[in-house]
Amino acid sequence: MQPMYFDHNSTTPVDPQVLDAMLPYFSLKFGNAASSTHALGWTASAAVEKAREQVASLIGAEPGEIIFTSGATESLNLAIRGAMAAYSEKGRHLVVCATEHKAVLDTALDLEKQGAEVSVLGVDREGRIDLQELESLLRTDTVLVAVMMANNETGVIQDTHAIGDLARSKHVLHLCDTTQAAGKMRIDVNDQRIDLCTLSAHKLYGPKGCGALYVRRKSPRVTLLPECTGGGHERGLRAGTLNVPGIVGLGEACRLAGERLWDYALHTSRWRTFFEQMICVEHKLGRINGSTRYRLPNTTNITFHHTLASKLMTALPDMAFSAGSACTSALDLPSHVLEAMGLTLEEIRSTARFSFGMHTTETEVNNAIFRIGEVLTRKA
Repeated sequence: MQPMYFDHNSTTPVDPQVLDAMLPYFSLKFGNAASSTHALGWTASAAVEKAREQVASLIGAEPGEIIFTSGATESLNLAIRGAMAAYSEKGRHLVVCATEHKAVLDTALDLEKQGAEVSVLGVDREGRIDLQELESLLRTDTVLVAVMMANNETGVIQDTHAIGDLARSKHVLHLCDTTQAAGKMRIDVNDQRIDLCTLSAHKLYGPKGCGALYVRRKSPRVTLLPECTGGGHERGLRAGTLNVPGIVGLGEACRLAGERLWDYALHTSRWRTFFEQMICVEHKLGRINGSTRYRLPNTTNITFHHTLASKLMTALPDMAFSAGSACTSALDLPSHVLEAMGLTLEEIRSTARFSFGMHTTETEVNNAIFRIGEVLTRKA
């Protein structure tokens, strides 16, 4: 039996339409997109360019501003390392938010060991930044500020428009990790003054192992130095044979996400809200962490009373949810996101994330509420 699945922020199942779009490029249309001398190569190249248009359309960008990568982690590394290297004459200072994904924080830490200066921007109890604090951290030698649009653990959304306006006024590049936001809320890189942003296919019903980096080409034109060289692929920023099936899948996933955006938000917010009402209000089994006004429609982060999240997961092996980010769960460390929001270690260890998806059903949600209540009542 498939488990009841409430971990869509970790990964999503590949949509059947996405899979159908990908399959020919594993077999009949197997050409290398860089092969410019025959029809199989032209077919693959055309498929890649179509996907580039589909990805760009989802975020309000131009197709030429999309660079394909292996996923959001690679995209973030290329954005941060590439920008810091390209603008080294301006300075070696960058600002990162304390609740960023580890792909941002660990990269910043690595650059700090190499001589960069890193300022960490805090958040309040709701997981939101203070724009005045951000402004105080920006300097004449600041190259880049990284604040994600929506947090992967809490779903909390930042004021990307205001951050972008502030960064633009200080001539600082605005990197916005939109990995969790894509397909769940509207993104417009021009309206939101985003200079660099990232996507990952498997977060929006596409395949694992494929992602994209948006790099602004005008007003201002952003320059990056490549991290991986050897062939001049992707405007010389990311060498290597393109993953054509994965790219086709990412493109189709972005197309579908754009079409389904509002239906997805209505569906997931309905069951997320019902789940919270029953768990936290009706049965008083826990409390919600982070802003309940500014957050993704599908995500809730709940601290349970008197029960470790690990014990809850052990008691419910047929229910998929998480105690934090999937990318850091193997490290067995407390959530740095919840630490930054001021939760105690005991609270963090009693906290779980539930993230709903477009296929979440009423039956699943009711079963989850009953099973969680049964376990917590028994333990109490």
